[in-house]
Amino acid sequence: MKYFFETYGCQMNSAQSAAFKGVLRERGWSEAQDGTEADLVVLNTCSVRIGAETRVWGRLAQYAALKKKRRALQRPFTLLVAGCMASRLGETLKQEAPAVDQVLGTSETSRFPRILESLEQGLPLQALNPEQASPEEKPVFSFAAFHGEQGQFRSFIPIMHGCNNFCSYCIVPYVRGREVSRDPLSIREEIRTAARRGVREITLLGQNVNSYQWKSSNPGESLDFPGLLAVVAHEAEQNGIPWVRFLSSHPKDLSAEAIRVMAAHRVFCRHLHLCVQHGSNAILAAMNRGYTREAYLELVAEIREAMPDISLSTDMLIGFPGETQGDLEQTLSLMEAVKFLYAYMYHYNPREGTAAFTLPGRISEATKRQRLARVIALQKGHTLELLQSRIGLRVKVLIEGISRKNANELLARTERDEMVVVPGSPALIGSFANLHISSLQGNTFRAKELSLCTCGYSDSL
Repeated sequence: MKYFFETYGCQMNSAQSAAFKGVLRERGWSEAQDGTEADLVVLNTCSVRIGAETRVWGRLAQYAALKKKRRALQRPFTLLVAGCMASRLGETLKQEAPAVDQVLGTSETSRFPRILESLEQGLPLQALNPEQASPEEKPVFSFAAFHGEQGQFRSFIPIMHGCNNFCSYCIVPYVRGREVSRDPLSIREEIRTAARRGVREITLLGQNVNSYQWKSSNPGESLDFPGLLAVVAHEAEQNGIPWVRFLSSHPKDLSAEAIRVMAAHRVFCRHLHLCVQHGSNAILAAMNRGYTREAYLELVAEIREAMPDISLSTDMLIGFPGETQGDLEQTLSLMEAVKFLYAYMYHYNPREGTAAFTLPGRISEATKRQRLARVIALQKGHTLELLQSRIGLRVKVLIEGISRKNANELLARTERDEMVVVPGSPALIGSFANLHISSLQGNTFRAKELSLCTCGYSDSL
């Protein structure tokens, strides 16, 4: 039997899709090239922005047409919708899209093997054991043992799930639920599994990764995020995984101790995604972000004092209800003070079910687009300035794949999350190399040649 996945949204969804695929492979399933040949099609969905859901609705309509065609050929398939959209809409999704056979919310992943068992036995999906599939049973999120894609040298490792922050614009706490931290023993074992499978870089994941707080059933036993970073550093170093990253970080929860641990271990890549969202205290308060611009700038200074070679990236949300021209200027001035390597920039769109949906003072679409254009233009200038300052340096990179524009060139990434194109053989993919940055094309560096290396703990030589 064959499966096919379409994954939307964040890295957490990518990790969950990889875990689902692992379950399928263990049961003898193989991956189809596309949905037309699959016995099971899974859409792992996102609800953070309405655009993500709109794309899924479009795909569901296409799969509904495919179902009719396959049914006429007596080659039916099962359509399963997982992820945040499944959590938000539940069984009502099947009413809106009758072609959907199963809905699997983010806290219901333990049902996945039972669904597969029913498909393998040729039983109707509703014929699952009523005791196991009871709707009265409260879903409990559980972590998979491994979240890596087969044959890949980079792997995600979720360390927590859910969010307790309730930022006023964000639907994540409503579809992901409350924060659940993963047992550190399970995390350590997944790192070892990744190492045995040849993984060279791991990324710790969580909706708010640095709010990790594990408490044992034994009284007095607990572990916070800095403690976990120390454990992860030890495991990575002992098992030969040269690079470790983590995301996403909430500024209010990134502690001085976490910064100290990160600085003390060169296994941690010198890049940090630190979502600021806005530069105005009034808007940050309306967003319920839990920090001020002053606190954010102090945090940036602390990070850069501990790790002068670090690069920073962020998210920017422009046009929030009540935003004034002065608030925008505050955001631009914060960007000037920090100079992010890159930023994900977008304007506010009302999201039903969030606290901000009912806020007064909505900004017109034209004004939002105009303000966002100023933010984008400023960020482009900062990105160009920072990248140009790196030309001529010798750096260490992890070779990720073949360049889309030239089959004779490789695409590589520095620990600062900068992209480099260099001539080379596909046989080098997954290897670390040293190279000199010779020029810049767009936002991608170019290098003329590379030399392989065995250690990936530093990109400065």
